[in-house]
Amino acid sequence: MTNLMNEGMIDRAIRLGLGVGLLILAISVLSGIVQIIAGVLSAILLLTGAVGVCPLYLPFGIRTNGAKTPATRR
Repeated sequence: MTNLMNEGMIDRAIRLGLGVGLLILAISVLSGIVQIIAGVLSAILLLTGAVGVCPLYLPFGIRTNGAKTPATRR
């Protein structure tokens, strides 16, 4: 099994910070459909930041954690 973690610490910190900020904004300021969208985006950012895996990075082989992708390992 390969290591799926593809986010570096800075990437994760940015995602967690944006996720918390967006969640606070969604709870306190926004309403309606914008609140729902902000809540969903917040949940995605918080989840990917906590787990360390971005599903959108996987098909493109993007890794911000400094590890080499399987295709570039030698």
